[in-house]
Amino acid sequence: MSRPASLPAFRSVLKPLLTATTLLASASFTFANQAQPAAPVAPATTAEVEKPACGGDYNVWLEGVIAEAKAAGISDSAIAELHKATIDERTLKRDRTQTVFNLTFAEFSKRLISEQRLKKGRENLVKYADIFKKAEETYGVPGPVIAAFWGLETDFGAIQGDFDTLNSLVSLSHDCRRPELFRPQLMAMLQLIDKGVVDAGTMGAWAGEIGQMQLLPKDYLERGVDGDGDGKVDLRNSVADAVMTAARMLSELGWQRGEPWLEVVQLTQDMPWENSIRTYRLPHSKWSSWGVKAANGAALGADDGDASLLIPMGRKGPAFLSYRNFDIFVEWNKSIVYATTAAYFATRLAGSEPFVLGTPEPGLTTEELTELQNKLVTHGYDMGRIDGVFGTKTRDAVRTEQLRLGMPADSWPTRELLEKL
Repeated sequence: MSRPASLPAFRSVLKPLLTATTLLASASFTFANQAQPAAPVAPATTAEVEKPACGGDYNVWLEGVIAEAKAAGISDSAIAELHKATIDERTLKRDRTQTVFNLTFAEFSKRLISEQRLKKGRENLVKYADIFKKAEETYGVPGPVIAAFWGLETDFGAIQGDFDTLNSLVSLSHDCRRPELFRPQLMAMLQLIDKGVVDAGTMGAWAGEIGQMQLLPKDYLERGVDGDGDGKVDLRNSVADAVMTAARMLSELGWQRGEPWLEVVQLTQDMPWENSIRTYRLPHSKWSSWGVKAANGAALGADDGDASLLIPMGRKGPAFLSYRNFDIFVEWNKSIVYATTAAYFATRLAGSEPFVLGTPEPGLTTEELTELQNKLVTHGYDMGRIDGVFGTKTRDAVRTEQLRLGMPADSWPTRELLEKL
């Protein structure tokens, strides 16, 4: 999944790495267009009129990219690398086949958080203790949080991707699916090449992320930290640079020093499930009154911060209390399944016990989710693109329909709901 960026609105950069040890996912984008009053604008120049934003004849499109790069002050030597770049069909195929989206939290977390990865993460926290200490002292982000992203993104630097970064960014910028995201990243990549920070042959993930923490070029360019003091930022080979940069990213995304992020809990009784919304936070005393207990069965701690109930597989599945630092995991990657997995991994590295799976009701297949979305559209809901992906719009609509139908409103789509609709 990819990540911290200077583009919070696009924290869902799409980048699953499918290997025997690494499987990443991210959430889909939603772009809302609001009508605005017409305003007088200056006449467009010929170059502006002729410069296509995406698609069409590749050479004509490339001329527009080169003009933009020159206007940004990028050198001719860096721009020359654009002429060597090619469209990578493998990148475009990966962008269109995000089947990992519909894994449940239990399936996804089981694949990513193996005992071996936990062991390796704990070893790295000891091995690089001085670096993690420096990162927390400087930016307030605990080592287990940084190590969790490090482990999930690249298996602690072992798997950084085998895609030509420049080719991938050219391909995704020319493609008309999401050029508004990737065109700025292409410009940032050219600046990195121009400054000698990376070379034109840099390899990474299919969506352009680079290095041990899988950062987009703009993140690398604008937020990179020289953690080892050698005068350069090398996110591919320097653990210190990668750890310090990730800590800076998380801090600038809003991480709150000294505060929790996620806590495994038990649900001991029925409750008003419609309150289990990630952004709806209540004090521990309220959750306790509804039968929420700590993982070991003890009472929740004092009201030292509001928390929301996170039940990624419905009321019968795993349960967590999430705090405002959990929002930073979502900023890193908009997929709730990925964000919950990363936050849970961090709690395990910090010493917490594993969650209890419970007996969740089976989730829907991609085909069933597509059918559900179509039915929700007929009931007046805006589903955006019908894609069979269980995203925020689907989750919110499911909760509303569960309430209407007198079902427990835990936002988990089931076959029962599908049949009732």
